[in-house]
Amino acid sequence: MSDPVYVTDALIAEDIDAYLATHQRKTMLRFITCGSVDDGKSTLIGRLLYDSKMIFEDQLSALENDSKKQGTQGQEIDFALLVDGLAAEREQGITIDVAYRFFNTEKRKFIVADCPGHEQYTRNMVTGASTADLAVILVDARKGVLVQTRRHSYLCHLIGIRHLVLAVNKMDLVDYDQQVFDRIVADYAAFAQSIGIEQFTALPISGFKGDNITALSDKTPWFKGPTLVDHLETVEVDAAADLAKPFRLPVQWVNRPNLDFRGFAGLIAAGSVKPGDQVRVLPSGKTSTVERIVTLDGDLDEAVAGQSVTVTLADEIDCSRGDVIAAADAPPQAADQFEATLVWMDDDPLHVGRAYWLKLGTQTVSATVQQPKYAVNVNDPAGIGSHLAAKTLELNAIGVAEVTCDRAIVFEPYTDSRALGGFILIDKITNRTVAAGMLKFSLRRAQNVHWQALDVSREAHAALKNQRPAVLWFTGLSGSGKSTIANLVEKKLHAMGRHTFLLDGDNVRHGLNKDLGFTEADRIENIRRIGEVAKLMTDAGLIVLTAFISPFAAEREMVRAMLPKGEFIEIFVDTPLAEAERRDVKGLYRKARAGELKNFTGIDSPYEAPEQPELRIDTTRESPELAAERIVDYVLGNRIETWMPTI
Repeated sequence: MSDPVYVTDALIAEDIDAYLATHQRKTMLRFITCGSVDDGKSTLIGRLLYDSKMIFEDQLSALENDSKKQGTQGQEIDFALLVDGLAAEREQGITIDVAYRFFNTEKRKFIVADCPGHEQYTRNMVTGASTADLAVILVDARKGVLVQTRRHSYLCHLIGIRHLVLAVNKMDLVDYDQQVFDRIVADYAAFAQSIGIEQFTALPISGFKGDNITALSDKTPWFKGPTLVDHLETVEVDAAADLAKPFRLPVQWVNRPNLDFRGFAGLIAAGSVKPGDQVRVLPSGKTSTVERIVTLDGDLDEAVAGQSVTVTLADEIDCSRGDVIAAADAPPQAADQFEATLVWMDDDPLHVGRAYWLKLGTQTVSATVQQPKYAVNVNDPAGIGSHLAAKTLELNAIGVAEVTCDRAIVFEPYTDSRALGGFILIDKITNRTVAAGMLKFSLRRAQNVHWQALDVSREAHAALKNQRPAVLWFTGLSGSGKSTIANLVEKKLHAMGRHTFLLDGDNVRHGLNKDLGFTEADRIENIRRIGEVAKLMTDAGLIVLTAFISPFAAEREMVRAMLPKGEFIEIFVDTPLAEAERRDVKGLYRKARAGELKNFTGIDSPYEAPEQPELRIDTTRESPELAAERIVDYVLGNRIETWMPTI
């Protein structure tokens, strides 16, 4: 006989429209299962799918056959195989990647993420937890609370999951002993209190046998409930809590189908809105009144958190993708410098000072990360959550660092809003997501330091010199001839009456950058500083020449992004390593080969050659003099002589 909790099938047969209407009104709960390896996470989800009748007959038949071949439960059904679908997962009997499954009961719809238990898949677990309202943390009743149990609990707390369920699983293997259950709950409660978890719900279950999953088990008469499904059906979802917050609408798209309509479309992140409400557009701070709330099914009298709508305003004010429309009397903040918690998710470590894309909601900006203040210890059984010194962040590491954006973004602390407090970092070259982050607060100096408007503009400086400013960025291996060619180019431009300045790598390291070494982080900071100096010089109207190895493409692109389009001219002095090493004017290659010089480009540190430079100079075929003439012809012929400056 089927469990009375699941009775929707009859309604489907009798009145499909009524069933669909009932189903549409159900709330949605997103939750994850996590914990240590082999605690039964996949088995529990498989049991939930099985009991909620979300398995078709052919799937059940295949599951029974797979259980006999690859299962771990003898001749009985191995529910874990419903979730662990990858060949490597079935082969090893573990979960590797996050698996999402949907099921529903009479009262609620669910999306559950099965998260890996192994430490090396921590980034996968964080991905699954990032959208969850609740976490089911499983503990094997035979093993008790383990390090990975603590690690996942800390991560869930860090990510802001408010509802935690401690599911003491495999109670059938300890004869449903209440003392075992009570001891595990007491151990976990002591740990939870130490990291700031204020409350959790503890349940004795057996995912394999189905005890206390959908109905109270007669094997645990000492447990009075609730069952796991009862708890999942009644716990408050985050969307309900978001309704009580001030109105927030991150603008995803400006809807302009014709000249008579201009609306701002997006998903309401928090609060509610009605026509006539006063709103403020951030970061500009302009205010207006909501005129209409438009949807495909017609205008609404009110829209709430979780709905996707198009809002029209009574006034013609500037508002575009990335802006946030908020309650006028309770707006979020805007800043460009923050302290944030980062979970590093890439095989390559954090490059301090390198520019990454920061994506927060519908906002995308360029951002750099400073050296971490500390990394979080998530491995020490005695001190999970304690601090460790760190110069960078490796794969799966968690740390706190300062993040600087190239312009102000609208935000709220992550503890107040996931939508406006959670972000990702994206590598600009590979487009890989390298980190997930949680904003803690803006730095006070970001609020106190403002850009000072000046009366004499960069255009006025350039017009006085009768030239268009530019940065001629020479890049190439040590010994390629960058400085020689750059020096000849400056001499030619100077003789022609052009206002120039040459920044040479060695010369700059005697002063401005004498505190920097040659590690990857120091090289990134070296180029960042040079880029800022070059930008200031172009603001003065100068033609700036820079001769630096600048081995990383990301940093060269960072400098290009600092300047107006067309003012960055990348000149790749393309000299093969063998030729550069043969010249070895300064004896650096010899020292590097002997192990006396670490992190030397081309030997034990990489050089990323430009793919599409404005100019490529092959010094094995072209003399420095001819190369210099070609560069001057390019700069003056294509850019400057045809430019008419305006003040």
